[in-house]
Amino acid sequence: MQAASPRILLIEDDPSIRRFVRLALEDEGWQVFESETARRGLIDAASRQPDAVVLDLGLPDADGKTVIAELRSWSQLPILVLSAREREEEKVAALDAGADDYLTKPFGVPELLARLRVMLRRRQQAPAGDKPGTQAHFGEVVVDLATHEVTRAGQAVHLTPIEFRLLAALIAGQGRVLTHRQLLLQVWGPEYLDRPHYLRVHMANLRQKIEADAAQPLHLMTELQVGYRLAGLEA
Repeated sequence: MQAASPRILLIEDDPSIRRFVRLALEDEGWQVFESETARRGLIDAASRQPDAVVLDLGLPDADGKTVIAELRSWSQLPILVLSAREREEEKVAALDAGADDYLTKPFGVPELLARLRVMLRRRQQAPAGDKPGTQAHFGEVVVDLATHEVTRAGQAVHLTPIEFRLLAALIAGQGRVLTHRQLLLQVWGPEYLDRPHYLRVHMANLRQKIEADAAQPLHLMTELQVGYRLAGLEA
């Protein structure tokens, strides 16, 4: 039985961009619903039951970050922000509000499709209500989340408690971009939000232990200059 094609809700007020994105997604056999405003987009998100949302931040009736926050109050739908805003603060704010990823305009169709596929795979692999398994695998690395044992290519890797909590947070993110703020909150707590250097130091140490080449990481990735994500996590 053939799987149903993904249903994508596109919330974008620019008709030329809507047409461009719609044609690109329909060429992949995906279904696309279009909304021109934040209000219409929220209604369609509830009524159309899409598999993912592609969202512009500069909507005529509300900022897109408000839409993200509203969606996150009742849904875990994957959200890809598509925006011309390039400032680091805007990207951080959108991700902190609950967006899964951020793609800056102008963009290429292959990258748009690739990011949406990752988001859709992640949703299929971790349905709502499922608890994560006790083991996580990526590349040659195996992490036992229950016993805190980590191996790479069959060899034991010793992580400090902070390094393990950092790695566990990235695993829990299931490939999502986690901002500096999110990681500092999860790993250290709110009193450390003004100490991003802690994160840089421990991430560098973690890469030395986890990556085959820390200078060219394949899994512990810096993303958008605002956070980190774990690449290559297996289902």
